[in-house]
Amino acid sequence: MAYRTRLSLLILIDSIIVLTAVFFSRFIVSADIHVLTVPVIISSFTLLICHHIFSYIYKLYKKAWEYASIDELLMIMKAVTISIMTAGIVQEVAFHDVYFRLLAVTWMLHMLLIGGSRFCWRVYRDTLIRRTTNKKRTLIIGAGAAGTMVARQLKNNREAELHPVAFIDDSKRKQNLDIMGLPVVGGVPQIALAVENLNIDNIVIAIPSLKKKELNRIFQECGKTSAKTKILPMLEDLVTGKISVSQFRDVQVEDLLGREPIKLDIGSISEYIEGRTVLVTGAGGSIGSEICRQISKFHPKKLILLGHGENSIYSIEMELNELYKDKSIEFITEIAELQDLNKMNHVMSKHLPHVVYHAAAHKHVPLMERNPEEAIKNNLIGTRNAAQAASWNGVETFVMVSTDKAVNPTSVMGATKRLAEMVIQHMDTVSDTRFVAVRFGNVLGSRGSVIPLFTKQIQNGGPVTVTHPDMIRYFMTIPEASRLVIQAGALADGGEIFVLDMGDPVKIVDLAKNLIILSGNSIEDIEIEFTGIRPGEKLFEELLQEEEVHEEQIYPKIYIGKKSELLIEDIEELLLSYPHLTSQELREKLLELANRRPAAKELLSVPG
Repeated sequence: MAYRTRLSLLILIDSIIVLTAVFFSRFIVSADIHVLTVPVIISSFTLLICHHIFSYIYKLYKKAWEYASIDELLMIMKAVTISIMTAGIVQEVAFHDVYFRLLAVTWMLHMLLIGGSRFCWRVYRDTLIRRTTNKKRTLIIGAGAAGTMVARQLKNNREAELHPVAFIDDSKRKQNLDIMGLPVVGGVPQIALAVENLNIDNIVIAIPSLKKKELNRIFQECGKTSAKTKILPMLEDLVTGKISVSQFRDVQVEDLLGREPIKLDIGSISEYIEGRTVLVTGAGGSIGSEICRQISKFHPKKLILLGHGENSIYSIEMELNELYKDKSIEFITEIAELQDLNKMNHVMSKHLPHVVYHAAAHKHVPLMERNPEEAIKNNLIGTRNAAQAASWNGVETFVMVSTDKAVNPTSVMGATKRLAEMVIQHMDTVSDTRFVAVRFGNVLGSRGSVIPLFTKQIQNGGPVTVTHPDMIRYFMTIPEASRLVIQAGALADGGEIFVLDMGDPVKIVDLAKNLIILSGNSIEDIEIEFTGIRPGEKLFEELLQEEEVHEEQIYPKIYIGKKSELLIEDIEELLLSYPHLTSQELREKLLELANRRPAAKELLSVPG
């Protein structure tokens, strides 16, 4: 009913406009009050009929004129011009004469009145939006295709909370110009000045293809202001229609990593996971649960979720069953302790997995300094048990999750992970199973990482505690860490330690400042307190020891380290004697063993 009413109204208005244009044109051309002549009447009805026909053909009655633009103006021009030309042809046929002056003036009045009637509605609507809504003044970063789309959407959407005021763009060609009626007021260095001068409440970063280093630079400038910063969704989400260009999201700390994420070789991963049985230890943990999510995308036949915490295993099982209830994936849970070799062997022999991802570990540095025997039990003995059980039961590939803290370790946790790497590399030499380790830096948002701690401290009003102003770390996201582990299994020949090119390390204090800004606070609002380096911590972490460095990437962003002396006899001796050592003696023994340097002639290069 609403459509019919609208259509009838438009036809009536257009009919009045067409007749008015003809009769006014006759009066203007002839200055004669007797405008109703036979040629004029015939021309009027011809023009009226043609206008409605061509308006229908060009769908002028279906246009949403509140969003009118150049395209709609061109459609009006085509309909009016063809209608006038048809009227001229009728005049030639009926009267053997064409009233060119009359038709020319009629065309101009027709265009003015038809076009004006449409665009008046848009002007009225835009004016109404500005008057009746209290919108937040918004600065758009990027005056390219995405930025202009954002500006158009915000200007046309009455429900939008944001009102675009100006653009920022580094292109000198665009600066000092008006785009979409909005001025381009400068480049990124002028963000703070623009926010102050234009009373900006919100900033929208509208460059979907932006590199992370450049995003970090822009965010640092935005952080100098009190405006709330948001970012356009990812380009693929816009293209696939998952979300619209006006649905912004907050900038997240993951966006500010100084490198681009690695991309997976989907084909090679599918080949060794699809339709097969996969087991994940520590499946309830941050990394383990994400490995399970990522693996499930490749449709294994069975996925065994192994862990010692029943609540976390239950949670990931429920989540996966819900996500993949329409897929033929069998999710099986096993509650088991890694230190129990018989149990690990029983699980492996019952399910006979093709691939094992070993993500279970104690990883909290200060806690393991105080409990070194527990670090040995879980990180070293647990890894050896899982590896032996895998070897005995014909597992094809075993991937251990390691850490950059295993390089030149200064902590119990790092030392036990380094010795576990040696166990894995030794197992590869005595087993048909391919054993590899994957080494990466800190994982954003994982349990025990600084992000949840900083977030909680910020919510409580501070202070945010940082151990040292110069402390730096490599960072990656949980999904990225999990993808690296899965990719390593596809690349494995056996015996390798895979290392991700993690770009530039991040200062912990800068990370804290970014989180404070992302939370909507300023650096002045939340205090940063330096508490001193904790036992076992280093100012910086390394990904490879000097003698391990292997220059070539075997896959984009992934390196492998050279194999060093494995010290297996010393490790076995330690495992026999550790119950009789004090915590301090055990810590010293672990660090001495993990940091022992082999002679250069003993170094072996890993094949592949």
